[in-house]
Amino acid sequence: MSRFLSFAASRDWFYRLSFSSAGLRPITSDLGDGTIMHCWVPKLPKQSKPNLLLVHGIGANAMWQYSDHLRHFTPSFNVYVPDLLFFGDSFTSKPDRHESFQAKCLMRLMQSHGVFKMNLVGISYGGFVGYRMAALFPDAVERIVLCCAGVCLEENDMGKGLFRVSDLDEAASILLPQSPEKLRELMRLSFVKPARGVPSFFLEDFINVMCKDYAQEKRELIQAILRGRKTSDLPKITQPTLIIWGEQDQIFPLELGHRLQRHLGENAELVIIKDAGHAVNLEKSKDFVNHLKSFLINSIPPSSSTLKQLFQEFLKLN
Repeated sequence: MSRFLSFAASRDWFYRLSFSSAGLRPITSDLGDGTIMHCWVPKLPKQSKPNLLLVHGIGANAMWQYSDHLRHFTPSFNVYVPDLLFFGDSFTSKPDRHESFQAKCLMRLMQSHGVFKMNLVGISYGGFVGYRMAALFPDAVERIVLCCAGVCLEENDMGKGLFRVSDLDEAASILLPQSPEKLRELMRLSFVKPARGVPSFFLEDFINVMCKDYAQEKRELIQAILRGRKTSDLPKITQPTLIIWGEQDQIFPLELGHRLQRHLGENAELVIIKDAGHAVNLEKSKDFVNHLKSFLINSIPPSSSTLKQLFQEFLKLN
């Protein structure tokens, strides 16, 4: 199927239009050393607003994972939505595949846009990158939301049967589907109620548009997540943290959410969303957004003008 008749490419175009309508524009930045990153940034950022960084997971590009949520946050934040390396138009010639490298590149990207303090939301793999950003740059990341991000997994968890898959090769074949059968399997693992009866040509179209580019590099990203990983080696971040998990997550089981909450202690709150799987941001979008708003927007300090107004009202009452 040509790109002109492609449903996935048409959907991608629609998302671009919606991002532009929300006041964002696409920027591609050359960070040097063979690293290029693409990001949606505010057309007119306002100093009076805090900054919000939305980091996507493995799958389609950032637009597909945050398009339904963007309008809820652009009124309150300067919103930045990057494509991580090997997604969308972001790329590096460097061989490093660890999430720490992604985090450092992402921080350099934000600094290139004049952003030095931010709130952060990371979904799945984006949570791995976001967690490392919070650990490496504690003065830059103020508050963080980790959604179904199994950062506390360990290399021996796979051998113990914690996951539905038995090895990394099988995991990569599902998370990076190259056939309609594998994409259907990913949908079954990601959603409690996956769409049924989707024609194979639609699935093939999605794979051709979204899953073919940088397939080997993305496999290496997945391999780097697990290699030698131990919770005891994971630094404890100190920022206020909201952990969101789908109760029936089959990609990163809920046990990993409890593990993460225990690891972080009193700085972290775990919210479990019922009747949701790994794609909780899509499957239970309203609940997901409500929890983000409660944690992020309600924490925004009033501006100096608002404080002045409140003080004037106080004087009137007294």
